[in-house]
Amino acid sequence: MSSQQQDPTQSAPKVALSDSEWREKLTPEEYAVLRQAGTERPFVGEYTDTKTEGVYHCRACGAELFRSTEKFESHCGWPSFFDPSDSDAVILREDTSLGMRRVEVVCATCHSHLGHVFEGEGYPTPTDQRYCINSISLVLEPAGE
Repeated sequence: MSSQQQDPTQSAPKVALSDSEWREKLTPEEYAVLRQAGTERPFVGEYTDTKTEGVYHCRACGAELFRSTEKFESHCGWPSFFDPSDSDAVILREDTSLGMRRVEVVCATCHSHLGHVFEGEGYPTPTDQRYCINSISLVLEPAGE
């Protein structure tokens, strides 16, 4: 198992806040996705169709997660990336909710829920992976700012 595929419950997050501190820091919608593993509705997210060059950070803690150079159009309703900006930026863990096996993507720094990663879907990307990430989990820092 690669370092990227650790179970986040095995190590403490570098940024750890109490539940009430997270609720103060995040909007109710952000909290529902980032801290309760919710999912925003498809095709409504701020970054679903953006082509702005830059770096995507975790909305909860500010850690760098993805770069626009790894973003691609999957037409799935959420921003899609074929690789994180750094292999240690995210942690992957098994998710068996909803009666199926998926792989959840969480921020390695604060263990907030970002979305899921899927493999073998046939997208013409270098990794054949689709990191399907909730826009509300991200903040884009445009290049040059």
